[in-house]
Amino acid sequence: MTLPAGLVAFKALAPRTRAAMVARVAPWVLALTTLAATPAPAQTLLDFSATERERILSHGPWPTPGVRDAANRVDGQRAAIDFGARLFFDPRLSAGGDVSCASCHQPPLAFQDGRRVAKGRADGIRNTPTLLDVAQQRWFGWDGAHDSLWAASLSPLLQAGEMGQRLETLAATVRREPRLAAGYRTAFGIAPGTDDEQVVVDVAKALAAWQATLVSPRTPFDDFRDALARGDSAAAARYPAAAQRGLRLFVGEARCSVCHAGATFSNGEFADIGVPFFVPGGVDPGRHGGLQKLLASRMNRLGPHDDAGAADARAVATRHVIIEPRHFGEFRVPGLRQLVHTAPYMHDGSLASIEDVVQHYSALNEERLHADGERILRRLDLTLQQAADLAAFLRSLSR
Repeated sequence: MTLPAGLVAFKALAPRTRAAMVARVAPWVLALTTLAATPAPAQTLLDFSATERERILSHGPWPTPGVRDAANRVDGQRAAIDFGARLFFDPRLSAGGDVSCASCHQPPLAFQDGRRVAKGRADGIRNTPTLLDVAQQRWFGWDGAHDSLWAASLSPLLQAGEMGQRLETLAATVRREPRLAAGYRTAFGIAPGTDDEQVVVDVAKALAAWQATLVSPRTPFDDFRDALARGDSAAAARYPAAAQRGLRLFVGEARCSVCHAGATFSNGEFADIGVPFFVPGGVDPGRHGGLQKLLASRMNRLGPHDDAGAADARAVATRHVIIEPRHFGEFRVPGLRQLVHTAPYMHDGSLASIEDVVQHYSALNEERLHADGERILRRLDLTLQQAADLAAFLRSLSR
């Protein structure tokens, strides 16, 4: 069996370490290859229009070429990837020594936890997102409070409700524990120094380097898309009829691809889709609150730890971001790959199944949407057949 791209780094580890790590991750590989059964082939290809074909082809090819993150000087470096893989499963990074990154981002569950909302050292208010294809994002977290993967990796380590560690305690642990200190030295070329913040930032950059290798496998849709691209009608016709009809809805009448665009099926931005943002004791401000956190943080791309520099295009984007009233209650448009394995859905985990998600858009309460934003969403009023077809297409985005 060929390991997913995110696990290639394990080959370079010591045999005993590699065996332990693979034991943790192998169930995820099995899950992705067995849980999503492929429907019977259609043997018929719909007569897609030129516009439909263009939109379909825009969702690939997959996987996309990797692009190095200039904000992280060790991104793509094997030593940092190996160190980050070890750190990801290490509970010593948490305050109580009992929670690791993998506690919420579990490999057998497509690097999420299957819960409605996250539970670290306390109950959260948002659903745990998958880490598959996380390096493809422009903004990180449901609210976009981080503009780099390394900053998004740092936050859970120090947040009281997640891993709850103190910065100085975490830095001291890295310096004190021989294997952590050795891993740091190998990854960064120097021993962990006396600057606590720098040590912990580097830990986050190693974690980010490993997470950037977590690329989801190809799917039945990708096989169909590529067959369509090369003009192989016979191969394209093997894609189930229901999925083809659902795809036509997705790129056409339902307008799903306006937001769920590109190879990851996300435009990387934020939207209000009519999901309530009330939480116990108040409201979740979404993107509005996330932007406030982003601009106030010294860990953003304008801060002292960014390796790309303030002139980098992504740093410029952060500098010019503007907080607007419409951002209140907006949340990140998630990618749709491996959707079968990442239930429950939405930022609050309120929808249990793909069918529930389709029904949400079919019966959308437009009065919940912002009045001052661009009105992309509308009630779809899908027939039972259309709803089933759209769900069939969404399921084909998983392997």
